[in-house]
Amino acid sequence: MTKKPENVIVGVSIGDLNGIGSEVILKTFQDNRMLDFCTPVIFGNVKILSFIKKALGINCSVFGIDSMDQLVHGKLNVLNVWKEGVNIEFGKNDEEVGKYAIQSFTTAVAALKEKHIDVLVTAPINKYNIQSDDFKFPGHTDYLDKELEGDALMLMVQDNLRVGLLTDHIPVNEVSKHLTEDLIRTKILTVNKSLKQDFRINKPKIAVLGVNPHSGDNGVIGHEDDAVVKPALKQLFEEGVLVFGPFSADSFFGTGQYENYDAVIAAYHDQGLIPFKTLSFGKGVNYTAGLDGIRTSPDHGTAYEIAGKGTADHNSFKEAVYLAIDVFKHREEYTIMNKNPLKTKEKQL
Repeated sequence: MTKKPENVIVGVSIGDLNGIGSEVILKTFQDNRMLDFCTPVIFGNVKILSFIKKALGINCSVFGIDSMDQLVHGKLNVLNVWKEGVNIEFGKNDEEVGKYAIQSFTTAVAALKEKHIDVLVTAPINKYNIQSDDFKFPGHTDYLDKELEGDALMLMVQDNLRVGLLTDHIPVNEVSKHLTEDLIRTKILTVNKSLKQDFRINKPKIAVLGVNPHSGDNGVIGHEDDAVVKPALKQLFEEGVLVFGPFSADSFFGTGQYENYDAVIAAYHDQGLIPFKTLSFGKGVNYTAGLDGIRTSPDHGTAYEIAGKGTADHNSFKEAVYLAIDVFKHREEYTIMNKNPLKTKEKQL
């Protein structure tokens, strides 16, 4: 039996308290209609959230709980992950605040693993101030890849525009070192499965962008496309994966070619995210595909420059909540549709 929409439990990690994370969270759930879609629980501290909503003039009721057993449907729950106060200085890069961001995040991930929440939506963190002896990860995705089963892949989503990455948070001068046929194969199979399982697309078509300008121009501008990318794509296509390319990245989005595919795979971070953020108009969502848990986040950072001013746009965060719920429901449907009744009967015997 599938869950009713309002009973889908959406866990929210608080992010950097000096950034715009709390603002976009509170603005999203200020609309009580959101509680018809899910039961949210913020991993943080109810006194701090109350202070922030008052400071920003956000009319939003929060309900403090000390354990998940106290969760109440129809309310914006705040699980008190810590009791002490935190010094909030909007716009300031603060290592102490970074510790609370990670405490919120790791507690929420544990709740996701233990099935206390159905999905996780993460508010933005500062990748610099979160580093410590206990947390040595570039960001959310790498930690999730360690804690959850599967192969994590950053997939940026806005309606039918989906952009994935072969490599993500690595320097540009290291991209070619990381690109192997095995990596390309793993990433494309991850996207292919996600499109079927998470987006309910039966026969997904995937486009892959070239690593070099003009996809290398037959080796004149780099060898990676001919020597690594093309053989990997050829093998996958022969196995029945509808993957095409490599396409010249400079004209692919401007000519509208992306509209012919269910997902586009870029070789590196900016190759994919610059066109995505240009086209998504502030409503893009970062989805971590390939894991057995569901996690989304807005497509922006802490935005210290506008933190505390009450001007942050919450649409990307709201879309992240919607997408997490949609993926949860799609996975439930996918599991039911692909369930083998004979195996189920064998287990019962």
